[in-house]
Amino acid sequence: MPNSRPRPRRGARSGAGAVGRDRLVSRSLQSAEHCLSAQDFGTAYAHYLLVLSLAPELKEDVKETFQYTLFRWAEELDALSRTQDLLGCYEQALELFPDDEVICNSMGEHLFRMGFRDEAAGYFHKAVKLNPDFNDAKENFYRVANWLVERWHFIMLNDTKRNTIYNAAIQDAVCLGSKSVLDIGAGTGILRVSLVVTETVDAGLFGEGIVESLIHAWEHLLLQPKTRGENGNCEKYGKVIPASAVLYGMAVECAEIRRHHRVCTKDVAGICLPTNVKFQSPACSSVDTEETVEPYTTEKMSRVPGGYLALTECFEIMTVDFNNLQELKSLATKKSGKIGIPVIKEGILDAIVVWFVLQLDDEHSLSTSPSEETCWEQAVYPVHDLADYWIKSGDQVMMEVSCQDCYLRIQNISVFSSEHEMDVGKDFCKDKDLFSLGSEAELCSALANLQTSKPDAMEQTCILESTEIALLNNNLYHESFKMAMRKVLSSLTPEKLCQAMDTHCQNNEMSCGSGQSNSEESIPEPFYVLDVSEGFSILPIIAGTLGQVKPYSSVEKDQHRITLDLISEANHFPKETLEFWLRHVEDESAVLQRPKSDKLWSIIILDVIEPSGLIQQEIMEKAAISRCLLQSGGKIFPQYVLMFGLLVESQTLVEESAVQGTERTLGLNIAPFINQFQVPIRVFLDLSSLPCIPLSKPVELLRLDLMTPYLNTSNREVKVHICKSGQVTAIPFWYHMYLDDEIRLDTSSEASHWKQAAVVLDNPIQVEMGEELVLSVQHHKSNVSITVKQ
Repeated sequence: MPNSRPRPRRGARSGAGAVGRDRLVSRSLQSAEHCLSAQDFGTAYAHYLLVLSLAPELKEDVKETFQYTLFRWAEELDALSRTQDLLGCYEQALELFPDDEVICNSMGEHLFRMGFRDEAAGYFHKAVKLNPDFNDAKENFYRVANWLVERWHFIMLNDTKRNTIYNAAIQDAVCLGSKSVLDIGAGTGILRVSLVVTETVDAGLFGEGIVESLIHAWEHLLLQPKTRGENGNCEKYGKVIPASAVLYGMAVECAEIRRHHRVCTKDVAGICLPTNVKFQSPACSSVDTEETVEPYTTEKMSRVPGGYLALTECFEIMTVDFNNLQELKSLATKKSGKIGIPVIKEGILDAIVVWFVLQLDDEHSLSTSPSEETCWEQAVYPVHDLADYWIKSGDQVMMEVSCQDCYLRIQNISVFSSEHEMDVGKDFCKDKDLFSLGSEAELCSALANLQTSKPDAMEQTCILESTEIALLNNNLYHESFKMAMRKVLSSLTPEKLCQAMDTHCQNNEMSCGSGQSNSEESIPEPFYVLDVSEGFSILPIIAGTLGQVKPYSSVEKDQHRITLDLISEANHFPKETLEFWLRHVEDESAVLQRPKSDKLWSIIILDVIEPSGLIQQEIMEKAAISRCLLQSGGKIFPQYVLMFGLLVESQTLVEESAVQGTERTLGLNIAPFINQFQVPIRVFLDLSSLPCIPLSKPVELLRLDLMTPYLNTSNREVKVHICKSGQVTAIPFWYHMYLDDEIRLDTSSEASHWKQAAVVLDNPIQVEMGEELVLSVQHHKSNVSITVKQ
């Protein structure tokens, strides 16, 4: 019998080795568990690595515990900025579990936070391929895809007019002899060439570096240009498509631009905004400010909510010849030019809107005017620092134009009033050469601009994102929070009064024997209010006006903290009233903790909805922690959120979400490649101005309850009644945020700083009036998915 054969001695040693290995694995597992209980995640992770290298057969048994250990150890390494060690741990983990979607997704999250968006996208994409139902990974991939491939790429490739005109201009140039062609902005090449084709232009023409690119091309890549009147084979000469461009502008009144770029109120729910604080959006800030990304923002003016009013005729700003090297070089160094434009209609001066006409050659041109249906938006230069923004017919809008840093800059915007010939205007003119001013006018100007504030008053410029400025302008939002907070604090006050009376009685008994009084100890503890809103928020200061409250703010930027201190001071709060909570916690993840070791929060304010229209990531996890940190009767704001949606037909959303077929791209099959980065969610939408046809009435899709989680549902089917026949292409959605059962905020309202979002269907669904469509709504953690059940 085979089993009766004696085993070789080597096998005996193997058996002893196996026993030793098993002992080592067992001891390492015990050590790992001991380290976990002691929260020594680094040592526990090392023990698990040893276990899995010695005993791969235990992978499935320890998988979940290993993942937990890895994630906690990675958090510690991240907090210590030990980036290389963190990435090394994930690489080791993925060698052991190469097909684990959870580890892939977590690796992607760390890479995304570090700024490695390309690499993060790869891990998210792999996680989704491994598990198509893994909602966290899908949500992460959608977010990073929005970063990597901005929506305008799809819009641009679907712009038939743009593609056709560029194609015609290129065909003509090639027919005339330009045989070697370089496309700048779509690849790389080191050649001598006769034709350069580029479309590296943004809404402000120069923002994608077309000037720098063409200077380099003319100096190193292109043949010499043909001189005027010279004949000969075009192949011997250099040429650029587009040949030239003309920039145009127009002064406009636009409430939507105003509320996003200028704080228009001096009082926010009873809080006075002091004159020594100046709020600006990044588009309005000076050249040397860190927050300045571009000197303008962009808008699709034909779709801006509420529309706009032209206050001047359109005017020419400048012309640039892309086939003239010297002109291109002089753009960045040219002294700023001064332009004065007559006002033709009275109104509020909110912005200068800029567009351009791109002359590809002698025959073909493209315009990005607001009146054109094009893939480009318009550049918007918001107006700041005027004493009076109301202008009327006969006034002149003055501005300085330059191409500093190869950006089109429109600065020092002022108004020259028609009321008095010698009037210096509604804004002090810093450039004395702009007008020929008499001594009387100069004296009046100087007097008007004398500092009237106290000599020692601190001046502070506070740069806010456009959504933060819109929020500051939203008085309903702040009044609603003030009312809801007052109701909660009022309901808690009797408890505080009883506590104070008990303390007072105890102190009296103690002081009778000692002959001393402890009046300080009789003061009741304050209510603790924590605001963990994203970005700049004055809600803590509003809370401070509601009685004996100790408000905590989680703002991060130093300039925001200084600004809040100045606002507190202007409203007669002691400086120490407001606490900046992130100064007192070790890291941001610990922001939700007790104000004191023996105290709990009365109110916690959470940011549930992003300005983009999506639910904040990990908000339900934050709500779960918050519930544990509330005193009896305390509340989370908002207490619950209802999600609403409707069915629409919108060709615009379809074209902005994916490349459509081959017809729009001149027969080229581009769609399968770029559409890998298409995402079913469109964000930052304005439903009030979105071109669409509603096919149903709004329906409630989901309830997110932060105070009573058992009311939440993870899966829900919603029947939607069709009220108009058509093709369902998208499901826009928004939220009603309930601070309590009576006080509600609507994220789709006209004054809202929030935008809306939409799920765009892969394939349109034909529906008839009277039918019903069933939507499957799934909620996992903070991720929500909406699909049509067929």
